[in-house]
Amino acid sequence: MMSTLSTHVLDATTGTPAAGVHVALAGADGSVLGTGRTDDDGRIRALTDEPLPPGTYTLTFGTGDWFAERDIVPFYPEVVVTFRISVAGNHFHVPLLLSPFAYSTYRGS
Repeated sequence: MMSTLSTHVLDATTGTPAAGVHVALAGADGSVLGTGRTDDDGRIRALTDEPLPPGTYTLTFGTGDWFAERDIVPFYPEVVVTFRISVAGNHFHVPLLLSPFAYSTYRGS
């Protein structure tokens, strides 16, 4: 069995979805497995067409470019979240709460 992955980005300063954030998914070796941009609801429902086996992965959120499009200079030019899938067959959801000077993430459902 393999696992699936989704993400959701919220702009914590406005309380709205962060539409148009570029996100890249990479494996432990750095190879890019999928990319996308968040939709109008701030979501990417699947970053890859293929399910993911257990392993370590990285999500890189292009926060600097997203804020620059809004004429905001953020402290973090990108947010990198490294996580581990240890049990196959589960769905993993990695939300990002974002502001120009802080971010928070957790394992969602």
